[in-house]
Parts: sequence; structure tokens; C-alpha cells
Amino acid sequence: MSTVKETVDVEVPLRRAYDQWTQFEQFPKFMEGVEEVRQLDDRHNHWTTSIGGVRREFDTEIVDQLADDRITWRSVDGETRQRGSVRFERLDDAHTRVELTMEVEPTGVAEKGADALGVIDMRVKGDLRRFKNYIEGGGGEGEGWRGRIRPEDPGAGTGF
Repeated sequence: MSTVKETVDVEVPLRRAYDQWTQFEQFPKFMEGVEEVRQLDDRHNHWTTSIGGVRREFDTEIVDQLADDRITWRSVDGETRQRGSVRFERLDDAHTRVELTMEVEPTGVAEKGADALGVIDMRVKGDLRRFKNYIEGGGGEGEGWRGRIRPEDPGAGTGF
């Protein structure tokens, strides 16, 4: 399992940064290799990715979500095994720190080689940079999901 942790400061208020991150179907606008994200319900998303010519589909489950603070997820179906958390920290009225931590289990020779070369780290860093450019450039002005998902809620396990 490979762990990646990256941070970016964005020039938008905390609520706007958090709200944008909850609009999962807009992820392809700033995440390289993400072709589509379909939100199935408040807790589940279906992902289609194409990275290095390898196309994958998988589902994720949100296991902990607190508005303006954090979103934690895990993969639940498909070939991709990952879990992670994104945290939001108010720096001042106009700036927010976004910290993304992911644990990814590379499968196959190509993915293991890419991981060894630091490709996953570079991709996450690039995705956060593109998120910064996207949100500071006026993208994603919509209202986010403000609900609460607790780790102890049914179906909110933390393992794979």
C-alpha cells in the first residue's frame, strides 16, 4: 500500500472549497485520468478512470463526512483499492488549506512500476494544483452537500 499526502492553499473561503469538493461529478474537470464520476447516492460514487492506457471502473463509499472539515472514503468494488481523506482548514476569511491523503494499492506490473517511480505522488500534486486553478478561476460555483455521515453509520466501515 502506497500513501500519498499533499496540501494546497486556495484563495477561496472554506465553505466554497468544501462545497466544490462535494460536487464529485465535476472531478474530471481538474483530475487527470478521471473520465467520469457518477454520484449514486449521498454515500456512493462510481468512477471511470483511464491512466496510462489502463481503464478502470470502481465504486467508492464515503465513510465519514463533516461539512467544512473532512470527507473520508474507501473503494468498495472493482479492481482499484484505495482509501483516503480530504481535510479543509480555514486560514482566514478568503483562504483555505486543502490536505489530501490517499492510500493506494497498485495492481499489475504497470501500476506497481508507476508507483515506484512516484507517478501517483505527481498525479495527486497535479490534481490539487488543477483544483486550485479551477476553483480560483471561478469554476464550480454551485452549492455543495452539507449533510453528515458518521463512521459508525451502517455501511461506513473503514477497511477495504
